[in-house]
Amino acid sequence: MERLPKNKKIILFDGFCHLCSTSVEIVIEHDKKDIFRFVAIQSDLGTAIINHIGIDSKNIDSIILYEPGVAYYYKSTAALEIAKDLSGIFHYAFLFRIIPTFLRNPIYDYVAKNRYKWYGKQVSCMIPKPEIVNRFL
Repeated sequence: MERLPKNKKIILFDGFCHLCSTSVEIVIEHDKKDIFRFVAIQSDLGTAIINHIGIDSKNIDSIILYEPGVAYYYKSTAALEIAKDLSGIFHYAFLFRIIPTFLRNPIYDYVAKNRYKWYGKQVSCMIPKPEIVNRFL
């Protein structure tokens, strides 16, 4: 995984999910310090990262935050860790970290399970706009 930027946090997301793609756009808009890079879970690089960090792909259904050489997070913890680095009101979502994971993750899982039904599914992975294409690996 030597080709990954060492000074960036990498968000792996479901490239077919409208909710996930919209969330990526929100993160980009509020990532004022240029902390994050993005990779679709379904891409070759996404698969390679998941294999590298040793996550069983059956356990992942929408988001992973990977900090190369440091740690990785998934489900609600990933969302809250991402929020911690965003500007505006999103930064304060990190305060939900006081809620135990065993209470947070069932809510996260419920939304993840129903995301295609509620928000729809794209036929292909998100194609970034030219002005943000450099944020994708």
